[in-house]
Amino acid sequence: MTDSFALAAGQIFDGETLWHDHALLVREGRVEAIVPQQAVPETERRHALGDCLVAPGFVDLQVNGGGGVLFNNDPSESGIATICKAHAAFGTTALLVTLITDTVEIRETALVAGRACASAQVPGFLGLHLEGPHLSLSRKGTHDPALIRPMSQEDLQRLIAAAGSFGKALITIAPESVTLEQVKALSRAGYVISLGHTDTSAQQAGAYADAGASMVTHLFNAMSQFGNREPGLVGAALQDGRLSCGLIADGFHVDPVSMSVALRAKLGPARIFLVTDAMSTIGTEDDGFELNGRKVYRSGGRLTLADGTLAGADIDMLSCVRFVHERLGLPLTEALQMASRYPAEAIGASGKGMLTPGSDADLVVLDPKLALRSTWISGRIVAGSATEPTLS
Repeated sequence: MTDSFALAAGQIFDGETLWHDHALLVREGRVEAIVPQQAVPETERRHALGDCLVAPGFVDLQVNGGGGVLFNNDPSESGIATICKAHAAFGTTALLVTLITDTVEIRETALVAGRACASAQVPGFLGLHLEGPHLSLSRKGTHDPALIRPMSQEDLQRLIAAAGSFGKALITIAPESVTLEQVKALSRAGYVISLGHTDTSAQQAGAYADAGASMVTHLFNAMSQFGNREPGLVGAALQDGRLSCGLIADGFHVDPVSMSVALRAKLGPARIFLVTDAMSTIGTEDDGFELNGRKVYRSGGRLTLADGTLAGADIDMLSCVRFVHERLGLPLTEALQMASRYPAEAIGASGKGMLTPGSDADLVVLDPKLALRSTWISGRIVAGSATEPTLS
């Protein structure tokens, strides 16, 4: 691949505007411009993509595994690289590898792996999402209750010491297990704080937003629900314009009616964005895996423990985009923004989620049926195939 080329396509979505019969100019891994196809310099190498759609690459802030690797079971540099590669095959160009509740030793090993991947600039690696262990037992979901615990001063100091070393840092906490002062300290250190796995009240959620929390983990799941006298975390998430919300759009975690109501109700400027909560099964034919010594079963698009508890999701980001577009009736451009621009903005990933001048050339090429043709990171193809470049 040369350092400079053009992608000519029937449609190009830059994250805001849908362009027809234009070309995306890429130089040294970044977007240079979007121009009419006839304006591409004659000396520029061109990939002719026909009636395909070029869109920003997907940004997934909650990925537990992929390609047969579960991060909790393989918290290594190679494990992270495998996960990133697996999701690139479905259009994800930047992701937070997620460690759910585990031991102190596993978390420390994961932080070391994150530092190594950030230093090596592993394609697709954006940072780490630490989902637990400082959660609520009453809303544990699939998290091992034996490992859930309040945040200690030692935990806080270890996290602060690691901040800034492994890329973007997201941590899911429950107010029951983390104090307001600890949230303030984590926020000052550079962590994005997400509320999840909690029975918190709406009023308490607001206090944690005042302290620095800016996100809610997998809206509706493992949290206090919306009620007539207590709005819970669901109500707070929809009412508070400071709280961005991840949403698992697989049809199992949240009913489509609830998704539609939430999307209409959400106050901005913060948005609802898509997450996969994907496990190791993505990109494989595996029928299950082990998590904290427990068997997780894969069947009919669902991942469950033996008692039926949902254990992450068996879905990729492109499938989430199709779901909200086809099942919920969202405009395709809005569905694409939920998978790219909105999560990038929520985590503060400048240069991601858009295809505007100066942005990273992280993109997907989709055919008219929304099947993936290719995935590109920093102007280099990492999944699928492209036409041979020709001179204009």
